Amino acid sequence: MSLNRKEKTVVIEEISVEVAKAQSIIIAEYRGLDVAAVTVLRKKARESGVYLRVLKNTLAIRAIAGTPFEGLSTHLAGPLIYAVSPDPVAAAKVLADFAKTNDKLVLKAGSLPNSLMNVEGIKALAALPSRDELLAKLLGTMQAPIATFVRTLNEVPSKFVRGLAAVRDKQAEAA
Repeated sequence: MSLNRKEKTVVIEEISVEVAKAQSIIIAEYRGLDVAAVTVLRKKARESGVYLRVLKNTLAIRAIAGTPFEGLSTHLAGPLIYAVSPDPVAAAKVLADFAKTNDKLVLKAGSLPNSLMNVEGIKALAALPSRDELLAKLLGTMQAPIATFVRTLNEVPSKFVRGLAAVRDKQAEAA
């Protein structure tokens, strides 16, 4: 079903809004994927905060024109599914994980702002921890010295109390 000019404009605007918020765009060929598999992929993408859409390549080219992802337009050929994410790792992680279990989804290319990636780059990006995981590690690293300091401060009165108890016990034995 072809779109008329107004519908195409609406789609281009919708994609442009997503691209403006994006930190990564990953494209993959989905030739031969059945509806059930695509539904599972869409569910995983939604859970990860990834905007996933099948688009006509000409509309995608217009949507990314003049953006930091413009270099990706040279790779837009064939039936492609587009994963757009504000988290640089999420889109790559969703598509790469799905491609591991489903050989009909073939990663083609990806882009970070002003940087193109090949398939190996996408897989390397997917192997990185997500933003939330990195923040959790950073928080743990920041809390460790504070927790150690608190334990040390708590140890001083504890030693004092144990010392007093030992003196009391010794006096009780002597008496």
